[in-house]
Amino acid sequence: MASLRFAAILLALPALLPAQSRDLQIIWNDVEGGAATLIVTPAGQSLLVDTGWNQANGRDAKRIVAAAKAAGITKIDVLITTHFHIDHVGGTPGLAQMIPIEKFYDHGDSIEATTPPGTQLYEAYKTAAAGKRVTVKPGDKIPLSGVDITAVSAAGQVLGKALKGGGKANEYCKDVPQKPEDKTENSQSVGFLLTYGKFKFLDLGDLTWDREMMLACPNNKLGTVSLFQASHHGFSSGQSGSPALVFGLKPQVVIVNDGARKGFDAAAYAEIAKIPGLEAIWQLHRAVASTAEQNTAPDMTANLEDGAADQGFGIKVTVAKDGKFTVTNLRNNLSKTYTAK
Repeated sequence: MASLRFAAILLALPALLPAQSRDLQIIWNDVEGGAATLIVTPAGQSLLVDTGWNQANGRDAKRIVAAAKAAGITKIDVLITTHFHIDHVGGTPGLAQMIPIEKFYDHGDSIEATTPPGTQLYEAYKTAAAGKRVTVKPGDKIPLSGVDITAVSAAGQVLGKALKGGGKANEYCKDVPQKPEDKTENSQSVGFLLTYGKFKFLDLGDLTWDREMMLACPNNKLGTVSLFQASHHGFSSGQSGSPALVFGLKPQVVIVNDGARKGFDAAAYAEIAKIPGLEAIWQLHRAVASTAEQNTAPDMTANLEDGAADQGFGIKVTVAKDGKFTVTNLRNNLSKTYTAK
């Protein structure tokens, strides 16, 4: 009888172990110039940041669901909509029909729901999120087990107080120009810092230069990070990417969530390449209007083709409890490992 009980325990162990031994996962799904970042915590909970475009064929929603399935996820525990632009929120209604979404976090009402396109986009989101919405404010926590996720921006506001590890005078503020206040949905972006042990990941959506300066100067409220998703698809048109913030963060690795012709121009590449202590740049897409020298290495780029030839490969990061994190190009399975400082 004792041997039977022992055998039963052994059979049960495989089902029990994954929840205890998972690495943190961050998956950048290619939505071709939009955004759809899936995070799976060590406890197996899921956070999706944005949902891509709203194509008639449901391309982006299908790619997200496929990534969730590959990660062993059957529902989205929390969806963060950084802001209400079509490349970030368009896929939400279709996705909600394909996979359960438990909670919808956003910055509150869209400030662009004043014209037919903006109104239709926002109303479709509200219908999908009905009864499940949570309005985020800077300093709020996103309640997922095993990780700390703190909102650092929302609705045009940023943190009032520095986070742990931040608060020091920022030497990189000197001579960085201020830009006029942005009055689009980009400036309303929900941004957050995820901390898992020594590892820190920052995603600011499409947060604009003027709000970045509020986070960075005169004191850096965020401190340094291990991994940074370059804002606004790689500092699109210079609307994001203040050197005061980007240099102050001193990310070890930058992932650029760009499209073949969206974001990450030659000037943005040059700016990122100058980050103190930078170890690597990884790109979702080759920026086809830039030279080879103005893109990262091809083997660290998930998609090299443009248009119909683009196959929609992603990038995946796995983070171990000891702070080591591995970046994998899902096109060629090239992996490189870094250690959070």
